[in-house]
Amino acid sequence: MRLSKRGEYGLRAMISLAEAQKNSPTGMTQIREIAQKEQIPAKFLEQILLALKNAGLVHSKMGIGGGYYLAKPADEITLGQVFRVLDGPVAPIRCVSQMAYEPCGCPDEATCGLRMVMGDVRNAIVGILDNTSLANLTRRQSEVRKSLGLTN
Repeated sequence: MRLSKRGEYGLRAMISLAEAQKNSPTGMTQIREIAQKEQIPAKFLEQILLALKNAGLVHSKMGIGGGYYLAKPADEITLGQVFRVLDGPVAPIRCVSQMAYEPCGCPDEATCGLRMVMGDVRNAIVGILDNTSLANLTRRQSEVRKSLGLTN
């Protein structure tokens, strides 16, 4: 499991869209606004948002006043969903993957100590990513900003 630039930028863009959903009636944001705010190359962001759109996590509207917006409420989209769309399986090694299992080369998979530990790692990561929604994250972010005096 590794969070790529694609995954990082996608998660940051989704957080930005979740904030827009919370703060605006339409929740709509243009790519250039997200790119500028999050310091993400716009062309790369277009590709990322297209993948998220194809996965049903965002929608877009063309034309004046158009842009991207979350396909569902922010509390129904988890970081795990976004991660898997952009970076694939969460498992650190294939033999513990739920989505992309491949047997490993060890002689006894059932008693392999490495597999057991990597399974624990996978479960811990999945537990956090699949139980953290965009709404949870934006709330947490707002609380920290408020405690630091960075918002009104």
